[in-house]
Amino acid sequence: MELLRYWSVIRKRLWMIALLVVVSCTAVGFYSTHYLPSQFEASAQLIVNNQQTDTTKTATSIDVGSISSSTMVIKTYKEIIRTPRIMKKVADRYPDLHASPEELIAKISVKSVNETQVMSITAVDGSYVRAAKMANAVSTVFQQEIKTLMKLDNVSVLNLADTTKHPQAVSPHPPTNIVVAFILSAMVGVGIAFVLDQLNNTVKNEEEIRDLLGVPVLGAIPKVKRRDLSDKGAQPKMTSLGGGGKNVTLDS
Repeated sequence: MELLRYWSVIRKRLWMIALLVVVSCTAVGFYSTHYLPSQFEASAQLIVNNQQTDTTKTATSIDVGSISSSTMVIKTYKEIIRTPRIMKKVADRYPDLHASPEELIAKISVKSVNETQVMSITAVDGSYVRAAKMANAVSTVFQQEIKTLMKLDNVSVLNLADTTKHPQAVSPHPPTNIVVAFILSAMVGVGIAFVLDQLNNTVKNEEEIRDLLGVPVLGAIPKVKRRDLSDKGAQPKMTSLGGGGKNVTLDS
């Protein structure tokens, strides 16, 4: 019965919920397409080499312990790259980027590729060419500076970002925004429908009459619809409730 009650509330305000969903999805789609700035992403890859100190090992031998140590070092390198010291060097050596160290820190992200010895430096910007230059600049400067900071020469540039590409923007993504707007607006609409139902203090059914007045309901007059009036021979009938059908009649 509770489910039927909930569905009755939603069905009564279904037009309002549908209107809210349509307006929200249209507004979000239009705003995402025409007003949100496009963002492009470019990535460069670095590889952290394991230091081979044992000359008896061949070039094809694999030291699992060294690889594991390199992946641990990557975690340290990921934090070093996004420090003001490295980003200030980038800003000073590449003035054509027109970016401050704080802006570079906000636009650059670093991650390891599937827990391997490869690091990916990604830049996000409104221009793909500028994003590619940022990623390449950070990769080059870090490779040079790590020799001084860590006294190690185990970082190599594996792949620089291609500045000649013309990729699609990674954001905004209108379909995703519209789906999110649909879900949120539907939830808000349903919530408003239940709030309005709770604020409505009119008597809605026989159970509420019994609860409010404490008396049994003897009969109910059905609501006559316009299509029912087309049949002239049809007459409304009173529905008996509470066993009072024998004592109540309806005269025409």
